[in-house]
Amino acid sequence: MDLALLRTFVTVHRAGSFTRAAALLGLSQPAVTSQIRILERQLGRPLFLRQARGVTPTTIGDELAQRAAPHLDALVEITESGFGEEAGIRTLHLAGPPEFTSLRALPALTRLIPHGLALRASFGSAEETLGGLAAGHHDLAIATARPRGRLLSATPLCDEEHVLVAGVRWAARLGPGALRHTGPRVLEAVPVVEVHESLPLVTRYWASVFDTKPAAAATVVAPDLRAVLAAVVAGAGLAVLPRYLCETALEQGEVVALLDPPVPPLRTYFLAVRTGTLGLPHIARAQDWLLRAAADWS
Repeated sequence: MDLALLRTFVTVHRAGSFTRAAALLGLSQPAVTSQIRILERQLGRPLFLRQARGVTPTTIGDELAQRAAPHLDALVEITESGFGEEAGIRTLHLAGPPEFTSLRALPALTRLIPHGLALRASFGSAEETLGGLAAGHHDLAIATARPRGRLLSATPLCDEEHVLVAGVRWAARLGPGALRHTGPRVLEAVPVVEVHESLPLVTRYWASVFDTKPAAAATVVAPDLRAVLAAVVAGAGLAVLPRYLCETALEQGEVVALLDPPVPPLRTYFLAVRTGTLGLPHIARAQDWLLRAAADWS
């Protein structure tokens, strides 16, 4: 049986679509369709049921994918790792948001370096990292959105608590308890620091805690939460930040938490892989290590 046909089949099975598989493989959709038909003729059984949106594997299609995918993934790992690497060393390509990956995931995974793991990290939004994972550019992706479809599978990694903070000067202007007694209107005069013009963190916090939308636009926009924290410490205004990121600044009095809601807003991180690749030991080991480390993250 032609390995190229099996590779196309596994890609279609994971993608759930001939069109999506064609994009991942760098082929035309007719070429993918033709290869699947050739494989179906060789096997004498249909592998997919065509639907209005995508395809659904038949029972034999699922069975073939389960048997073939781990071996194909192993072959891809061999060809992509090259022969010049030190024996036993496996490179893990990790993608995720810059702050969380830098401060949480990478420090945890570096403990695997003495056990034969090399690391390559890249940063991006959930859409960018999951897209890169689907295209085969990454082995593991950390994202704040659960991927859809059969191509990727995801496991909840951890939740992060969001805190509404401001610089000391702005907090003193508001006074203790002002937000609790007056509501979010008291914050309309305070400049907002965010990672994007759309105010993703502030908007989620306002909706969850105040059941409304923020009235102000961003005064400072920086696409890294560490830069947002630095701006708030310097007196730029208020921001919504993950507690793990601003905990030290809170303890040292560099920023002030403006509110302690009974149910603080949370955001879930997911650890995503391409379906079937957990059969590769270095990916499985890294996923397991991150899940163990996340049990201690708060």
